[in-house]
Amino acid sequence: MIKKAGISELEMIAGLAVLLWKEHTIQELKDEFLEIILQEKAQFFLKYDQNVPVGFAQCQLRYDYVEGTETSPVGYLEGIFVQEEYRHKGYARELLSACEQWARNKGCQEFASDCEIGNDSSIHFHTAAGFTEANRIVCFTKKL
Repeated sequence: MIKKAGISELEMIAGLAVLLWKEHTIQELKDEFLEIILQEKAQFFLKYDQNVPVGFAQCQLRYDYVEGTETSPVGYLEGIFVQEEYRHKGYARELLSACEQWARNKGCQEFASDCEIGNDSSIHFHTAAGFTEANRIVCFTKKL
């Protein structure tokens, strides 16, 4: 079962998200997600397996330029995660489909995403899900 998640599910979402974004704490993610939900330009979805939350996806509307797109707004997959023991069951695709439908309902004609250049499993997921690679970049930073 896929469920639209809201403020009451922030703890569950953050608990899964911290497994994806390990550099954050659950509290940091809860605070960030609350702010995102209140803006009403994003949606979280939870995937349940026998009433246990096992994955989540975060999608959002982007109005700025999105690499490889021609329209605005663009639906954007900000994050997707399924616990390892529940992978290879189609759950991530179900979450992605929910995000794509949400974006369609918001008037989007295109949907996009990104991942780290060396994240082969994410690249494989995106390719298998029908995404086309638009570009590869390496970003640099420097302290002044």
